Amino acid sequence: MAVAAQCLRCPIVARPSIAQQRITKVNNLGGGARGFGIGGAPTSISRRYHGLGRVLVFARVSNKSEVLPSASADDQSPPPLVGEDSAVFELQSQKLSSWLYFTAILAAVTVVLYFAWLDPTTGYGTAYVDWLSTLTNNSPELVITAMLAIFALVHSGLASFRDRGEQLIGERAYRVVFAGLSLPLAVSAVVYFINHRYEGAQLWHVQDVPGVHQLVWLLSFTSFFFLYPSTFNLLEVAAVDKPKLHMWETGIMRITRHPQMVGQFMWCFAHTLWIGSSFTLTTSIGLLAHHLFGVWNGDRRLSLRYGDAFETVKQRTSVVPFVAIAQGRQKLPRDFYKEFLRLPYLIITALTLGAYFSHPLLRLGSSSLHW
Repeated sequence: MAVAAQCLRCPIVARPSIAQQRITKVNNLGGGARGFGIGGAPTSISRRYHGLGRVLVFARVSNKSEVLPSASADDQSPPPLVGEDSAVFELQSQKLSSWLYFTAILAAVTVVLYFAWLDPTTGYGTAYVDWLSTLTNNSPELVITAMLAIFALVHSGLASFRDRGEQLIGERAYRVVFAGLSLPLAVSAVVYFINHRYEGAQLWHVQDVPGVHQLVWLLSFTSFFFLYPSTFNLLEVAAVDKPKLHMWETGIMRITRHPQMVGQFMWCFAHTLWIGSSFTLTTSIGLLAHHLFGVWNGDRRLSLRYGDAFETVKQRTSVVPFVAIAQGRQKLPRDFYKEFLRLPYLIITALTLGAYFSHPLLRLGSSSLHW
């Protein structure tokens, strides 16, 4: 009993845990009971081991066996796509019958457009232009403003009503209505612009300044790579394939989320600089106003259709070119240039060069309409 009582009066010394033993061992590294060097000053190596010991013990105690990877070059690679890879053209997935339908539809649309709208004897285009000229007292600036306003209401209005319209009559039928109303209005504005581009006040004349022609040509050529992302799906444009509201994420979309607005700005700046008339300036203001509205309306429509997925794409991209890239929100892949080495971009190149060399024919055809 005396021995038992003596034992009870003795202080109980708990055995240190395994974690505490590891801390003690690590702390003793580098000299001194607490890892201090001569004179009690902590050495750099002892500080490193001391911190390492805490990390090791914490990892063991929390039962985390995996090791988190450190930052590496791989972390800079682009995240997986949420939207679609743009301008993809796989020859093996194409059908000859689809492209034959496309050719037939394109020919039919051209014939109908000519006889129903362009031809002075059978079309309604001349009556449309005369009506606007009468309303505006034959003011070219007011006529082109009215033309662009009507086109914007029809084009953007039908685009905004697309979801409801496709539910009512189907995707292909709605595309026919959309193109059937938008195309003649757009052609009217183009023809009227060509015929009246030098009217109004001459604000400046820089066509003789060295380098201006080259600058205008370069801006105009580049603008078409932004203006026409619709060439990514020509079969959908002609309603051969079922039209879809796409959310592209690669190619030109990495530079700007709204390439048509950027391309229109480049085209307007180049042509207004070259021509220098008040009519051309008025036309450019109207076009840019419509495309700036399209920035807001396009984001709204994509947000309604794709929800959180679009918010992710929106975070990765920017409206102003290269801003998301500069801010690090858009991570370009190392082979980014390959996203432009695709057939749709080659088609844009061919069409752009064709439009440039066919300028004399465009002027001749427009003048023959007397709009």
